[in-house]
Amino acid sequence: MSVSVMSVSLANRTLALLAGASLVTLARAGVPDTTYTLLRKHSSLTYTFTQAGGANQGRFKTYAVSFDPAAGRLRVVIDMRSFDTGDGQRNGILGGKSFFDVAQYPRATFAASRLRKTAAGYRAVGRLTLRGVTRTVVVPFTWHLARVDGRRVGLLSGQTTIRRLNFGIGQGQWHSTEWVGNAVTVRFALELVPSG
Repeated sequence: MSVSVMSVSLANRTLALLAGASLVTLARAGVPDTTYTLLRKHSSLTYTFTQAGGANQGRFKTYAVSFDPAAGRLRVVIDMRSFDTGDGQRNGILGGKSFFDVAQYPRATFAASRLRKTAAGYRAVGRLTLRGVTRTVVVPFTWHLARVDGRRVGLLSGQTTIRRLNFGIGQGQWHSTEWVGNAVTVRFALELVPSG
């Protein structure tokens, strides 16, 4: 075997080891074999979108989160019927068939089984199912353990931006981005507690 071939082989093995190490780092940062679930009253899940050139914000009131740092799994289930923009007329439009169509698609889910260390924290690579469409989404986030009121909790926060049209949100005249922008930024600040 030539020196150049040996060098390439060694480099590939090194990259593989580094990739594997990045996947187990999160498990070491959390508590092994512990699944965390949502403490809703101290958590928020919001989204920001552009309408007529101005930024608007909404939130989801009902959702569930399950996070297992050791296994590298994150799962979020959102009750789409719980969305609220603070405007009744806008809520009626967004909940209808042209946008969320909550009667037909009452839930959205995000499931990740790959978590990687980054310079700023971590990122979850998973599948987001929204309005019956499933796509791969990367969600950057931070995670650390703390004690709040004498209780051990995990704090998970971050944000990601999705394109609404990729999920069929905006039918008919609303497919145009003239009045409602395509980009939607989702932000989350979650307080999680060990289940069981």
